[in-house]
Amino acid sequence: MNIKNEVLIRVYSVLALVVVFAVLIFAQAINIAVRQGDKWRAIGEKSYVQLRPVDAERGNILAADGSMLATSLPFFDIRFDLKADGLTDEVFEAHVDSLAHMLAVHVDQDFTPGGMKFELEKLREEGKRYHLIAKGVSYNKKEFIRQFPIFNRGRYGGGFIAERLPSRKRPYGQLAHRTVGYKKKDKKAKMVGLEGYFDKTLSGKEGKRLMQKVHGDQWIPVHDLSEIEPTTGNDILTTLDINIQDIAHEALLRGLNHHKAEEGVAIVMDVETGHIKAISNLSETQKGWSEQYNNAVGTAIEPGSTFKLAPMMALLEDGLIDLYDKVPIHNGEMEFYEELMKDASKESFTLDSASMKRAFEISSNVGLASQVFKHYRGQDAKGNLRAKRFVKRLQQMNLHTPTGIEIEGEALPFIKDPEKKEDDWSGTTLPWMSIGYELTITPMQLLAFYNAVANDGVYMKPTLVSEIQKFGETIKKFKPTMLENRIASKETIEKAQELLLSVVENGTAHELATSRYRFAGKTGTAQINYRKFDGERKNLKYRSSFVGYFPAEAPKYSCIVVVTNPRQNGFYGGDVAGPVFREIADNVFNLKIDLHQALNSKGKPRMKTKYLPSHNIGYKEDFRKVLAYLELPFDNETNTEMTAAIAEADTIRLKPRKTKDENTIPNVVGMGLRDALYVLENKGLNVSIDGVGKVSRQSISPGSRARGQNIKLTLN
Repeated sequence: MNIKNEVLIRVYSVLALVVVFAVLIFAQAINIAVRQGDKWRAIGEKSYVQLRPVDAERGNILAADGSMLATSLPFFDIRFDLKADGLTDEVFEAHVDSLAHMLAVHVDQDFTPGGMKFELEKLREEGKRYHLIAKGVSYNKKEFIRQFPIFNRGRYGGGFIAERLPSRKRPYGQLAHRTVGYKKKDKKAKMVGLEGYFDKTLSGKEGKRLMQKVHGDQWIPVHDLSEIEPTTGNDILTTLDINIQDIAHEALLRGLNHHKAEEGVAIVMDVETGHIKAISNLSETQKGWSEQYNNAVGTAIEPGSTFKLAPMMALLEDGLIDLYDKVPIHNGEMEFYEELMKDASKESFTLDSASMKRAFEISSNVGLASQVFKHYRGQDAKGNLRAKRFVKRLQQMNLHTPTGIEIEGEALPFIKDPEKKEDDWSGTTLPWMSIGYELTITPMQLLAFYNAVANDGVYMKPTLVSEIQKFGETIKKFKPTMLENRIASKETIEKAQELLLSVVENGTAHELATSRYRFAGKTGTAQINYRKFDGERKNLKYRSSFVGYFPAEAPKYSCIVVVTNPRQNGFYGGDVAGPVFREIADNVFNLKIDLHQALNSKGKPRMKTKYLPSHNIGYKEDFRKVLAYLELPFDNETNTEMTAAIAEADTIRLKPRKTKDENTIPNVVGMGLRDALYVLENKGLNVSIDGVGKVSRQSISPGSRARGQNIKLTLN
């Protein structure tokens, strides 16, 4: 029992000691947390340091020629740590006057030097460690401020802090602004345009910097340099041609102002590669015109008559009609299931029928819709829906899929499917689809289709970026992408090209034609709120468009222009969008020398008689010298001093003109004054003249005896 008690006593003793220590530890914890909490929290905050991320310098976005469309420039916030470890009272007091003077004169003119000194002394007394001195200064100004008294002692000795800001600049302003992209003010919002699509490529890799928490969520760098240097982002080389971009932007802007429109789109594409050379989106705002949204890519619309080429090609591809087949026009009106369709062309009102080609030239709704309705409604002999065949032709032309261009937010095209209940297919769908309604497509998607027609049926994916570069070296190249299958047969494409050319030369766009080069295209005028007003035209809004390519014989560029709600000076596509297209085409044609045929590309033609100098009389050697210099062919058939040049066919023949018979007066009619004086004065005649030019009459008839008499020459 004694041994047992002794063990228990020892156990209880140890337990008592553990309890006492636990109580003491708990009491000390309470003391630290409650009574000394503020003190230790302040110490903890002061000594709290960690590696914090440092943004990398963002890569550049370049135009095709290397011009900067978006670049990161070094701007800095300058801050002052007034409690820096090396900034002693002696240093501060010795130099604060000079620092205050420099800041008041060069940085913040709201303060006098005395006022600035008072402000700095107050901030030091308050222990400010992150005071903002200047915001968003350039690199040169940052270096200038770094040399100020106190600041020239650096981060530790003078409390100078320069924080680099992520600053993105676009040197060309509104040119392709929405396509190049930017980040919205909301930090959580995604970046738009190329900035957003290629964000990972452009961003680079962030670095790390040891930073100290001073108070709240404010951190100041412990060292001037990053412990882990950030990696600069890569550059992207776009396909945009800055000169064509400027042409498209200015032409669209003028068109929108002239017609007082709400917004507009203009796109220029390289036919062979699919490279986008220009893309402009302008919207009306209270502050003027700006790129608010990329309607070229992000907005699907009912295109109206510019879509007519697709159903026309479907009819041709299926062999259901040819260009010169007669089709009904019905004087511009036709009913489909009690829905009345009307033409806009005045010519339609006088036509009961016309060739399919002429119907397309004048953009007859009735002419095309009647044929689509006739050939694609109902079922075939096997019970298959003919409308399904029509839709498959549109799908063959790639009109049902997005282009996949390198911009987020591309709208999906909508082509109704007769077998899908949710698509709300009705009896009027076929005729209205044939003229560009009851379906939607973006301007970019429609342009890609027309570009394929210009490219002999080869569909090229629209592309905005050609390379990724690192310090000027190509690290990745994007090749032009084409669809494997042609959008239509060679025969159909050739007929489609013929139709588009005839629209410009004989149809709704004939006033846009120019003698300098040929272009092809289609006008479009779509009603954009026709459902709202149920047939009342007075409040209707319109969308005017033109899409085509140039030069017609060897297409280099395709282009689409869409203008929404023009409110003055017309609303038809040929009057509103067509002139903008023509201005773009004219200026691009002037700009690009490769679009011009060289003057010496063909052999020099032999000139016709009417263009050759003829019946000129004068000194033979002068004629020979001039004709040889001009490289004009001639036959010398004379050994006389004077000659008559006679044009025959495509050659000049030098005929003899006798003037050396000393006894008679020569014939000088047709000679210039110099040659006539030479001949007559050598005969001893006294010559007077009247008029200018060549000799048209002489007062003494040729062949008369020469006796030194007076002779008068009339020149004309």
